[in-house]
Amino acid sequence: MAGNPKNVFLQAFFLTAVIFVFGLLLGVAFEASRIDKVNEYYARSEISLIDAVALNSLTDLFDSSCEYLVDANIDFANRIYEEAKLLDRYEDAGKIDDNIKLAHKRYDLLRTFLWINVIKTREKCSEEFSSVVYLYEYESKDLAKRATQNVWSKVLFDLKKEMGNDIILLSIAANNNIDSLDSLKRKFGISRLPAVIINEKYVIQELSSVESLKRYLV
Repeated sequence: MAGNPKNVFLQAFFLTAVIFVFGLLLGVAFEASRIDKVNEYYARSEISLIDAVALNSLTDLFDSSCEYLVDANIDFANRIYEEAKLLDRYEDAGKIDDNIKLAHKRYDLLRTFLWINVIKTREKCSEEFSSVVYLYEYESKDLAKRATQNVWSKVLFDLKKEMGNDIILLSIAANNNIDSLDSLKRKFGISRLPAVIINEKYVIQELSSVESLKRYLV
């Protein structure tokens, strides 16, 4: 004997509702876990940066070795570069919501602070090292610009892979309304993105190869 169509409909509706709610809760849990992981990495990076800044200050007070200061900046830049790639993967894996945007802005401020510390280190220390700062437009709607930025990212990744600890590579979204970064953009005369600044001497805004960029390194 056939079942009551109304009961069958209600059972199907209930099952669909349960699956939907379960999927929603799973998505919320995944998103919360993703944000927690980003915040955990950020907290560690923040501590490392404060340590690097404190080490920089020690050179003002004592005759401290610049070697340690340079190494601290390089180590921290390497760590934050890897975390930036992790953040990019998180963004690619899911919806970019306000929490992710805020985390990205916090990291951009952290990287800007590191850039300023690198500039101060170069002024104080005679050790030769190169810094490569890549400024790009976050969430650009311009497809051509996004394609250009993807190529730039690949070129700079290859440069870092080849040069290793001989360079400090920082990648910073430069359209996040960060006053200190906007001030640096004005200092270097940057009015459009993307742009690459090498050793605070050379501003490059046309796509270049790894070999071309190496000519500007110390």
